[in-house]
Amino acid sequence: MAMMTLVQAIARTLDEEMARDDAVVLLGEDVGKRGGVFLATEGLQQKYGPDRVIDTPLSEAAIIGAAVGMAAHGLRPVAEIQFADYVFPGFDQLVSQAAKLRYRSGAQFTAPMVVRMPSGGGVKGGHHHSQSPEAHFVHTAGLKVVAVSTPYDAKGLLKTAIRDDDPVVFMEPKRLYRAVKEEVPDEEFTIPLGEAVTRRQGGDLAIVYYGAVAPEVLQAADELEKVGVHPEVLDLRSLMPWDKEAVLEAVSKTGRVMIVSDAPRHASFASEVAATIAEEILDQLEAPPARVTGFDTPYPYAQDKLYMPTVTRILNAAKRLLDY
Repeated sequence: MAMMTLVQAIARTLDEEMARDDAVVLLGEDVGKRGGVFLATEGLQQKYGPDRVIDTPLSEAAIIGAAVGMAAHGLRPVAEIQFADYVFPGFDQLVSQAAKLRYRSGAQFTAPMVVRMPSGGGVKGGHHHSQSPEAHFVHTAGLKVVAVSTPYDAKGLLKTAIRDDDPVVFMEPKRLYRAVKEEVPDEEFTIPLGEAVTRRQGGDLAIVYYGAVAPEVLQAADELEKVGVHPEVLDLRSLMPWDKEAVLEAVSKTGRVMIVSDAPRHASFASEVAATIAEEILDQLEAPPARVTGFDTPYPYAQDKLYMPTVTRILNAAKRLLDY
């Protein structure tokens, strides 16, 4: 096994999948000679050539539109959007074309494509480089949505996404690209979409999260353990499909739950999880579900760290749940 950062795991996976399947092509702004703004595709154009690693114009509509056409005609494109915030000029191509292709063609065509998006804050990027727009895509029938937090998961889930016959939005927390490192197997493996993973076992409360907030959640869990509170910590990894059964099982076990993400609170995926819990196992709750999220404001420049869920905010939510 090799020790890898999250971005190294993504780069390795793209390389392996391109070597495995000639139908896999990459496209996006600066993905070729430069290797992408975060260097996730570094060296791949030199290895596979400009016909398979394609530098595109600065047009997200063209990037996603071209990917839809490629996918409909037998390729497996992996399109990179430099920052998740930039996807909106190509939003119509993704939600109106890619997401609908299988349904509107009666399954005569599919769109086996991945749209990679560095998402979330924590890099002092302000309101055009720090958003977490996953709720837009989870809301769109026909799209699958992944939000990774570790190098291991990045490799296993990206392989699954590339091999899927439907479009997958693959969200990568940019502030974790080089902030986390772990052993990633050299051998082939995949992780199914829609399968959560338990990061901590406990019986006092459940903490459900995904993506960029992983370090804060795990640190808060460590702090709770020090005072005798044992949280069950669940990383969703996939948002569509999502592992409802695992969440309901964890909440049934503990009777208390908080959902943590760095996306805005209103109409968020955290809201969907909380609503599902209340709808299906209300009688097993000892306290109302809590949400610890970003705020319903444009992402700030100066108060970057205050916008994202902090360890303190997570611990305060745990106290409210336990004291209810």
